[in-house]
Amino acid sequence: MGTEHIRRKLFLIFRIYLQPLNSHLGRTTPATDNVWEVPMSYLYVCEQGASIRFEGNRFQVKYKDGLLKSVPAETLEMIEIFGNIQVTTQCMTECLKRGVNIIFYSTTGAYYGRLISTNHVNVGRQRKQAYLDEGFKMQLAKNIVDAKIRNQSVILRRYARNQDQSVSDAIAAMMRLDRKIEGCTETDQIMGYEGAASRIYFEALGKLINPEFYFEGRSRRPPLDPFNSMISLGYSIILNEIYGKLEGKGMNPYFGILHKDREKHPTLASDLMEEWRAVLIDSTAMSILNGHELNKNNFYRDENGPGIFLDKDGFKVYIKKLENKFHADNKYLSYIDYRVSFRRALDLQVNQLTRAIEENEPSLYKPILIR
Repeated sequence: MGTEHIRRKLFLIFRIYLQPLNSHLGRTTPATDNVWEVPMSYLYVCEQGASIRFEGNRFQVKYKDGLLKSVPAETLEMIEIFGNIQVTTQCMTECLKRGVNIIFYSTTGAYYGRLISTNHVNVGRQRKQAYLDEGFKMQLAKNIVDAKIRNQSVILRRYARNQDQSVSDAIAAMMRLDRKIEGCTETDQIMGYEGAASRIYFEALGKLINPEFYFEGRSRRPPLDPFNSMISLGYSIILNEIYGKLEGKGMNPYFGILHKDREKHPTLASDLMEEWRAVLIDSTAMSILNGHELNKNNFYRDENGPGIFLDKDGFKVYIKKLENKFHADNKYLSYIDYRVSFRRALDLQVNQLTRAIEENEPSLYKPILIR
């Protein structure tokens, strides 16, 4: 199955899920039956040759066969484009006015770039980012990596069968590494323990997956198996979502705390993504494959290399499942006493980081910890 299979096809997802208004505004009072809001929509387009335009206060997607779908302008937060999709100048202008990001990917999910407005730039806040002291960075880095390892261990426990001893041993090894983090004096040390824990985690996770999709560890650029194909796509999606949320708060996504600065990579977005990898992306891929929602026919090998990628139908299943995960309510944030969707939790975490930077107090940022 070649890349033409995905290039001929399309799908479009936008959400109109009703959720209590108070869960989005941070109120702790109970919701009433008549107070609701429609959350913002995320638009994914991957039919090659489709076009996106703005007309009648709606963003419209027109496909080559003439089919037209649209989203109300007031509800759209982001457009994610995969491959050769045309976007009109009027549409781009309207997106810039409204702060709607357009993200461009290849047909296989490789990130190209984004169209963004500069209306939210906060120079004072970015100066504070640039001059954060090392003590602030070190404490925040420790907290983030500690949360990541703990969340990974929870995912292993959830999928372990019959109290598998090898999984128990893997979790114990990960927690030994985690306990060493508090004594670190440099971020390189923290990243070393994080990397070692992740290798143990993925090796153990590969044993818990549907045997048809067994894998031995993490592979990327390109992903070499179906599981890695899905999580690579998911990491790219969530990284760019966090990127947009950071920019919306006036911060610079390229001023990292945990990860070292490097050209063309939004290291701060990478920092915030760490605690979410297992929570949102790994768990979604495990649920799909262990739930037999996809089979090997939903993946194809790149004609020009060893990479394995989702076909059109698999892509649709994966994005729908991931969006459902984003919408799932949870009560894992320690600083609120009400349930919110995971996507709203992402917003709240960015808000907390902004406050921590403004007040130069790393303890104000508390990473998500699942149970």
